[in-house]
Amino acid sequence: MFRVSFIQRTIQRRICKRWFSSVTQSEPLRNSAVQDTVRVLQPGTTLHGYTVEKIEEVPELFLTAVCLQHNKTGAQHLHVARDDTNNTFSVAFKTTPLDSTGVPHILEHTVLCGSQKYPVRDPFFKMINRSLATFMNAFTASDWTMYPFSTQNRQDFKNLLSIYLDAVFYPQLRELDFSQEGWRLEPVDLTDPNSPLTFKGVVYNEMKGVFSSQQSIFCEAVQNRLLPSHTYGVVSGGDPACIPDLTWQQLKHFHQTHYHPSNARFFTYGSFPLADHLHYINEDYLKHFDAVTVNTDVPNEPRWDTPREVSISCQSDPMAADPAKQTTVSVNYLLSEITDSDEATTLSILSTLLTDGETSPFYQALLEANIGSDYSPVIGYNGYMKESTFSVGLQGIHEKDVVTVKKIIAETIDKVIRDGFEQSRIDAILHRIELQTKHQTSNFGLGIIMSIASTWNHGGDAARALKVNSLMQRFKLNMQNDPQYLQMKLKKYLKDNRHCLTVIMKPDDKYGMIRQEQEAQKLQSCVSHLGEAERQRIVRLGEELQKTQNMAEDLSCLPCIQLAEIDRNIKPESVNINHVDGVPVYASAQPTNEIVYLKMVSYLDQVPEEMKMYVPLLASIITKMGAGVYDYKALSHQVELFTGGLHGDCHVVASPTNPRGLDQGLVFTSHCLERNISNMLGLWTEIFDRATLRDGRRLETLIKMCAADLAAGLPNSGHNYAMTHSAASLSPAARLSEMFTGMSQVSVMKKIAELDDNSKVMEHLIELAQQIMNKNSLKVMVNATPQFMSSSLVKIEQFISTLHSNRKPELRLPRDHMTLAGDFRPASQKTQFELPFSVNYMSKSVLAVPYMHEDFARLQVLSRLLSWKFLHREIREKGGAYGGGAVMSPSNGVFSFYSYRDPNSLATLDTFENSIVWAANGGFTDTDVEEAKITMFQQIDKPVPPGQMGNKLFLSNITNEMRQITRGRLFAVTKTELQEVTHKYLLAGKQESSLTFLGPSNSVVAEDKSWKVVKE
Repeated sequence: MFRVSFIQRTIQRRICKRWFSSVTQSEPLRNSAVQDTVRVLQPGTTLHGYTVEKIEEVPELFLTAVCLQHNKTGAQHLHVARDDTNNTFSVAFKTTPLDSTGVPHILEHTVLCGSQKYPVRDPFFKMINRSLATFMNAFTASDWTMYPFSTQNRQDFKNLLSIYLDAVFYPQLRELDFSQEGWRLEPVDLTDPNSPLTFKGVVYNEMKGVFSSQQSIFCEAVQNRLLPSHTYGVVSGGDPACIPDLTWQQLKHFHQTHYHPSNARFFTYGSFPLADHLHYINEDYLKHFDAVTVNTDVPNEPRWDTPREVSISCQSDPMAADPAKQTTVSVNYLLSEITDSDEATTLSILSTLLTDGETSPFYQALLEANIGSDYSPVIGYNGYMKESTFSVGLQGIHEKDVVTVKKIIAETIDKVIRDGFEQSRIDAILHRIELQTKHQTSNFGLGIIMSIASTWNHGGDAARALKVNSLMQRFKLNMQNDPQYLQMKLKKYLKDNRHCLTVIMKPDDKYGMIRQEQEAQKLQSCVSHLGEAERQRIVRLGEELQKTQNMAEDLSCLPCIQLAEIDRNIKPESVNINHVDGVPVYASAQPTNEIVYLKMVSYLDQVPEEMKMYVPLLASIITKMGAGVYDYKALSHQVELFTGGLHGDCHVVASPTNPRGLDQGLVFTSHCLERNISNMLGLWTEIFDRATLRDGRRLETLIKMCAADLAAGLPNSGHNYAMTHSAASLSPAARLSEMFTGMSQVSVMKKIAELDDNSKVMEHLIELAQQIMNKNSLKVMVNATPQFMSSSLVKIEQFISTLHSNRKPELRLPRDHMTLAGDFRPASQKTQFELPFSVNYMSKSVLAVPYMHEDFARLQVLSRLLSWKFLHREIREKGGAYGGGAVMSPSNGVFSFYSYRDPNSLATLDTFENSIVWAANGGFTDTDVEEAKITMFQQIDKPVPPGQMGNKLFLSNITNEMRQITRGRLFAVTKTELQEVTHKYLLAGKQESSLTFLGPSNSVVAEDKSWKVVKE
């Protein structure tokens, strides 16, 4: 687990819907005793140093919200009472930097490196081994910093609450921690004090990785240039060019001026008593502080008299389908304050109508013009700053088409103002909101606070923002009172808005070199004035930091959940299996809150090997091309009206028992309100039986979007691509996964997108669809309420009966679709993908065992042990990478090491080997083993939402009995067994292994003929 920093949320391709798009429930509930405990409170009631300000019922989300203020400090507290065992806490501070040194981001890291009550080094990461938390992290946004966690265990909640509160209010903020987490000068080789000095630090390297991404560069520029006058005009995460300007003293001062209860907002959620939370927070922390005036308010951005335009540069993307089409342009508008919930709701809905889905005006005008590959990285409504914004544009265009894009945007705005929106599209959006308030995930409390944090931090009414039904009622009333309501808003905020910024980003072949030169100049400016005494101090600081990092610590001050407290039994997932016309139908009756969840897998065991490279593209487009009586626009509209979306994806999973076996298929997923199940299944019938695949222009649009998305994902998921590729030569499942989701697929899509004529590709897709889109190789799963399950199964049976099959009736019997790769031979390989990054993503993979092998549980525990007891220290703390670890994957039977945003390359591969030797020699204790087991149970015991119950069996062929056996084996793992499996699998030469990394050119690798260097 890593501390994630929100440098720009808008890096997501579809950004910034209002909170109801991201917050979902973890349990379907009615009025409960948990809510009754807070309903007795009244406004003005005092409780443990707090005064109740108001109580709000939110029946649509089955919760009661209590707003309180701390009497002495003025700290605000929002408690959400809900009968959910997965309880959440967070404390957030308004952090408003006025420079790009990354001070709030570096402070976020540093406060978690030891506190007054817990003076050990990095108690945050050490608690990962001692907790059953379902979530632990810390976030830096543009204007706030948040420290949230969630857990189902009451004692664990108390433990983590103590850790977090002591960290934020009484951190040690040692210079060594600042130099480790932020930045420092240090000799390249600490054993040679005379070696050249260089920049090191976790955040420094993290942000170098961030600024290796075209999308990140663009998103940051939009925010900085659209709101330049205050905190949004700087890089809160830190610009690597500015991070070395930050001093340790400035970091401590920022903490003193921002991390005070008077500037804090506390949030608690779930079934644990409010009174207990307030008593502890007040008695142990808040009562020891006095109220202060904290100057963290963000002023409104002064409005411009005339629109502005700015051009920026970025590195070229070698994965771009057309090197001549790498320009990005977007038009961006500053809107209204986000604290006006009604206006924010209206603008979010308006944005969705303008940009989302194939029937939206900007989709039709921009994407279907086929002059670009996809929307610009910033798209739609952004409600995460004090004032909201709207952005629209294109990426992957020719520089000469910038004028055309701007013209299309202006003409589209005029057209919508003139013609408005069809009522059926508005109905579809309102349906989506209704569905999303019922849809359930596993961490509802975290979703709430993440969605309302910005509004609350800027003085908005947090409880009011939760009342979706009231917001929707007022929106509908406004629409009824004024049929031109949305057009009026569009005219006000877009057409007539002078605070409008056009951002144009063009590639520059010298960009990377310029950044390197700037870094070298920065380094030279820092080093040139150093005297001998200062240089010696830098060396001593580096040596002291290394000594501290290597030092064994007494962790007795840290609380710890005991293994004996963990249930030895699994929580069974109930699934019934029947067969309809040879199709297995899995059914799991769950409290799904009136939603039906549908999953289908269509196997690929009969698909020729040479056709499989096109399977991911088919999965991506099959629900977006149109089907039967619906063209793609009409199909998209029907999907919005009646479902939560129809999705296709590749499915590859290794057999839990056979190392050569795997399941391979397309998995189709959707969900809908109970009343719409017939409509949802009817749409799937059309797609399976009558998919429209001969629309070349539509196919071209989707190919470009798919290729652009894959290429854009490399800088942010490089470690996943590295692990997928390094595993590919070791197991059949890993090989196919690489073909479907790895660098191979990125390369394939790049080549397809480069084609002038996609007719051959179209024919391949049509042939694939004929082989896959039928009931010959299908299995189905439905999750629904017990009351609706029988009706759902009747509908499913009718659906299956409509699907075509080329099998004779007497042959329509359930079949085993597992593929046995008899011809597969594991092989070692060493590959570098040379890409214009400023950091590396390293991986080493070793052939291991399937899920039910007796050594699987041991290797899982070993992966956690290596991650947190060795690799974290060596790769992150000492090496300066943002993260690193090891994973034993049940999906492919491969054990993998990885690093993320790593300034090192081959040295990290040495670290992987050193960790293996450390484990083989037993360089760990029995206590370390127990803590590694706890981290495993932390992962496997996370809440499973009702819509996902039964997935382990349906998707992975893992039964309750298998899970119980593996759970028992996890409990039984010993230190000796961990040493044995290290010797058996990981030591050099014991099993086949492979190395892969993504990163900049590497002279050592280039000269080593054992490495294959791939230059895309």
